[in-house]
Amino acid sequence: MSGIKREIVEIQGKVLTLTNLDKLFWPEAGITKAHLIKYYLNMAPYILPYIYNRPLVMKRYPDGIKGDYFYQKECPSYAPRWVETYPVKHTGKIINYIICNDLPTLIWLANQGCLEIHAWLSRVEDIDYPDLAVFDLDPGEGVAFDEVLKVALLVRNMLEEFGITGFPKTSGSSGMHIFIPLAAKHTFAEVTEAMKRLAEIIVRAYPGGVTLERSIARRKGKVYLDYLQNGRGKTMAFTYSPRPLAGAPVSAPLTWTEVEGNLVRPDSFNIMNIIDRVEKIGDLFAKLPASKNRIDLFIKNNRLQILGANTINSELI
Repeated sequence: MSGIKREIVEIQGKVLTLTNLDKLFWPEAGITKAHLIKYYLNMAPYILPYIYNRPLVMKRYPDGIKGDYFYQKECPSYAPRWVETYPVKHTGKIINYIICNDLPTLIWLANQGCLEIHAWLSRVEDIDYPDLAVFDLDPGEGVAFDEVLKVALLVRNMLEEFGITGFPKTSGSSGMHIFIPLAAKHTFAEVTEAMKRLAEIIVRAYPGGVTLERSIARRKGKVYLDYLQNGRGKTMAFTYSPRPLAGAPVSAPLTWTEVEGNLVRPDSFNIMNIIDRVEKIGDLFAKLPASKNRIDLFIKNNRLQILGANTINSELI
């Protein structure tokens, strides 16, 4: 599609008009809107299962990463009738979020300049009960990615002490995400509280390198362990989402071996090479949907904080 400004296509019985296909979205790399749409076409089998039935927030870059962007929660009135939506009640209003369960909707989103895929941690069948929790590892000023990897391993070890499995991925920016699949049985507030307690264990184990400080100025030299991303309505770049940074990086699943061996960088994977990686080693998050960790004790029992702080292997610090 490169070099074509406009094209009418039919995808799974739905007709779409793709526009401005030659517009540069990542100018330095010569990557156009057509490349972005092709990426979503190729990666749809791996992207759609993770966002299935999740309300989406569109982060739109109509003029590419060098232009203005905006977040859009409400499905626009001009969307095709076949674009599925789900109404979610917020304080004082109802927002009709887009639900992207098929390829035509995914390509329509790409054509809207929806560069990133931001999804809820819950699905519409249990909208107030998340089936995912997340730790967002965000390096403060002066923190190298090596340190982010080190903190990720510390989180992994702590989770394993409590029989919890975490799935690591690059954020596609400077940090990492660790996804924790759950049974959808606790509220967002309960999950946030559980993640806070787990985060506090990490801070006690490595106070010189990890912080829960919300002030950006006070995070200098440390990795911010953001548990507040587990709040109701919070979204983040989901699995295989492109990012609006030079080189078109994507948020890519990792193996813990890659984390241990310091084998990855924030920009290791992008929209041009991720398909080869997936075809070669498979989808590293394939087991995530079937995994259901239990966090009940962290919601009900404060004493686990003390136990956790005593069981972390300190040799990583």
